[in-house]
Amino acid sequence: MKQTVLTGRPWLIVDEKGQLIDNIDTDQIYHNAHLAVTDPKEMAKYAFGNLAGWEDFPEKGRPGDILFVGENFGAGSSRQHAVNCFLALGVAAIVGKSFGAIYKRNAINSGLPLLELPEMPVEALVGLPEVTVNLETGEITGPDGGLVARAKPMSKVALEIYQEGGLLKLAQN
Repeated sequence: MKQTVLTGRPWLIVDEKGQLIDNIDTDQIYHNAHLAVTDPKEMAKYAFGNLAGWEDFPEKGRPGDILFVGENFGAGSSRQHAVNCFLALGVAAIVGKSFGAIYKRNAINSGLPLLELPEMPVEALVGLPEVTVNLETGEITGPDGGLVARAKPMSKVALEIYQEGGLLKLAQN
């Protein structure tokens, strides 16, 4: 079983003004020019490759990182690559104001934890070297253990899928 309490570096996916970017679609997450790539490990190097200012994220990111994103993250097509690229990078979880419906389903089915946090405390997250996210309670704490925010916890079904490593692995057990 995978851990339900995750600690990692927070990445606030913001624009040049420091505002969370809303409506990041699956083409910005993973450009359609790379759809022929079938090896998930290769997909990692194209994460955010079509999102202005974030093209170098694959070089900067490390396994265990936690993304904080704006509204409607993953809008658009049902591009599985847009989930797989983050899994390949080792992104531990994505916390967003909201998610595109198809993206959310693909992420859950693939075992990528998503937490919804409509009132994102951007100012409280800026400069934190790490955060801890509890998938069961939704609590997000800073390095000192102090509560930064409380997101909507993962549902029991989504948590079970995550802990088994994805829907296909769950179905095989």
